[in-house]
Amino acid sequence: MRLDRFLSESTEMTRSLAKRALLRGEVEVNGEREKKAARHLAADDRVTWNGERLELVGLRYVMLHKPEGVECTARRGLYPRAMDLIDLPKAERLQTVGRLDVETTGLLLLSDDGQWSHRVTSPKRGCAKVYLATLARPLEGAEAERAVAAFAEGIELEGDEAPTRPSELEMLDSLHARLTVHEGRYHQVRRMFAAIGNHVEILHRESIGALTLDPELAPGEWRELSAEEVALF
Repeated sequence: MRLDRFLSESTEMTRSLAKRALLRGEVEVNGEREKKAARHLAADDRVTWNGERLELVGLRYVMLHKPEGVECTARRGLYPRAMDLIDLPKAERLQTVGRLDVETTGLLLLSDDGQWSHRVTSPKRGCAKVYLATLARPLEGAEAERAVAAFAEGIELEGDEAPTRPSELEMLDSLHARLTVHEGRYHQVRRMFAAIGNHVEILHRESIGALTLDPELAPGEWRELSAEEVALF
């Protein structure tokens, strides 16, 4: 790897700023001042910047308790981005693993490991995602039974060519439901309830696969996943 690229990937510097730091004599390789941006580093080379040893940022896996009013996007817009809540070096490299809309809260995963993210979100794997939904109007009795059966069979969503995959709807009471889906369509949970004539007022994701939101995390808080948790996918 070129030295200027190493500097940009191990610090907050851009490649151009890294080159300036080199020209100012702020960088040493193996204890000797180095000014050549194009120098190729060996695996065991020791690089310091103003006396501080630098190391490349490895792959990260993060669990965030997403609060309301946060977007799952890399572009800056009207709302804060999920990655802006993560206090890690080069946090802008983190990508959300799937998405939650601005109003939806709960478990959100972020990573810079594209292969791992694909395993979590791949439709072929059908990774279960569990949501708690608060409904606008009561769903009970025979209507609730029909809804459970309809969700288990698959719901026709407006604009989609195929019905949803079978899902598991559990009514906790007349206004609160737990829904397990096995795919990740656009606004899927909200659209499914809309298709049966209801409206989701509050939506919260509890789990993805075998990974459940850490109850110790308040909205907006995050932690890195353990090796065991990463290996769940």
